[in-house]
Amino acid sequence: MKASIFYRIASVLIFLFAVGHSAGFRKSEPKWGVDSLLASMQSIHFEAQGFTRTYWEFYTGFGLLVSVFFVFAAVLAWYLGGLPTSMLGLMRVPAWALAICFVIVTILCWRYFFLAPVVFSAVISVCLIVAAWLSSKPA
Repeated sequence: MKASIFYRIASVLIFLFAVGHSAGFRKSEPKWGVDSLLASMQSIHFEAQGFTRTYWEFYTGFGLLVSVFFVFAAVLAWYLGGLPTSMLGLMRVPAWALAICFVIVTILCWRYFFLAPVVFSAVISVCLIVAAWLSSKPA
């Protein structure tokens, strides 16, 4: 198998992860019983370094930052998948950094979230580890 296939699979999965995260991170179910908490997060304003914000704005901003970085990671994985084998050898550090990053994302998803992000991040991690390992092998 070629590293490029694993990078391209990871890229598509990361992009889908970004879309799913962007679409769902601000949603809640009434059965969770958090409506009053969310109302407080959205209505209580405070000063933060000269800006008036709510905790909901922080939550939304950080969630969107995650989405932006997922899209960047998808672009990077796609780019790595398009490089010739001779160039991939020169990209060992970014390739392994991306793989390790998603291993850490998997651990965080396991600790703080639920099945869908755990599965997505685990499969992405495996693809990136395999791709980085194949990329490190001499041509």
